[in-house]
Amino acid sequence: MANIYDSQRIGKLIFIIISAVIISIFLIVSNNLIEELSHQERIRMEIWADATKRLANADENTDFDYLLSIIQRNNSIPVLVEDGQGNILNHRNFDLPVKGEEETLIFSELSPQNQVYLNDKLKSLRNSSNMIVLDIDADNRQYIYYEDSIVLTRLSYYPYIQLGVMIVIALIIFSAILYTKRAEQNRVWVGLSKETAHQLGTPISSLMAWTQLLEAYGVENDVVKEIDKDVHRLSVIADRFSKIGSKPELQLEYLNDTIGRSLEYMRSRVSGKVNIIMDLSDDDHGVMLSVPLFEWVMENLTKNAVDAMDGAGTITIRTLADHQRVAIEVSDTGKGILRKNFKNVFHPGFTTKKRGWGLGLTLVKRIIEEYHEGKIFVKESEIGRGTTFRIELPSPKNDR
Repeated sequence: MANIYDSQRIGKLIFIIISAVIISIFLIVSNNLIEELSHQERIRMEIWADATKRLANADENTDFDYLLSIIQRNNSIPVLVEDGQGNILNHRNFDLPVKGEEETLIFSELSPQNQVYLNDKLKSLRNSSNMIVLDIDADNRQYIYYEDSIVLTRLSYYPYIQLGVMIVIALIIFSAILYTKRAEQNRVWVGLSKETAHQLGTPISSLMAWTQLLEAYGVENDVVKEIDKDVHRLSVIADRFSKIGSKPELQLEYLNDTIGRSLEYMRSRVSGKVNIIMDLSDDDHGVMLSVPLFEWVMENLTKNAVDAMDGAGTITIRTLADHQRVAIEVSDTGKGILRKNFKNVFHPGFTTKKRGWGLGLTLVKRIIEEYHEGKIFVKESEIGRGTTFRIELPSPKNDR
């Protein structure tokens, strides 16, 4: 049974690996596209730089219209031309803070605010690779600095936006699958419980009639009483199963009394080699409980402890209370649980026993968490030394 959850872990790992591969491919393709667009912009700026150089060295044979058209066609890539001494000669396509000067290409003719803005841009661009050396002649070297276009800048964020969307969609799909799976498990649980209660009803009624008949025939009274106790216990179990799937009615009960009653039946039906110790808090807070279901929890935990000890050892039940919560700890001196299985033990079907369906602790978890709004977990366990289960329940303010 434990292999079921190994398979589930492998399935989740495969899902994560496939998702990671798809995301990686998407990012690689997107980055390649951005690099290609960046390369195309570099080529455009090199053509723009060449046109600027030709225009600076123009003679009577120069096609001015052609060169100007190349320069003017750049209406998307922000560019600065610097003389090598830190002086900006001209600029294009920057979103200037003082509007209305976008067509004023000569730096010295700009307002002070725009000059400061462009100088700051120049300082930041000097640390980038977006620079082209422009040798006008042997004594005149200029530098062209440019930013990525708005389109390229937006595209550089696009893969990460899509990645976020893909992750959100994957999480929604994963959550929907989990919800559907849990809903299906709930329907199976409820159906199985109701059917079990129904199937137990008829033989329990027959057994009750047989005990009355045995009593009428004068069978030893002590024997009849013990049989009657077990028949009554079966009736209680059937009633518990019938309650699964419907919200039980919780009443204020005191924990020490409830635990004492739930263990009374178990004491007489476990081996004499099992020592059950109750270390109960003197401060017995009231707790909202469904007594039949909570007794079922204690019986399941006790039975599991007995099985873990192979019928010989010590079980200790202790309670701790404060004004916010009440805790019940069930410890045994059994085989212990591997840390990796601390959560798996509550999964339906998980068991280390040769016999059994692995449903007891699943039922315990459902009763505590869904019906009593508490929680249950493996507090500690050591192989060969034993295990401690801890239940935490909300504590009402009413005290005894």
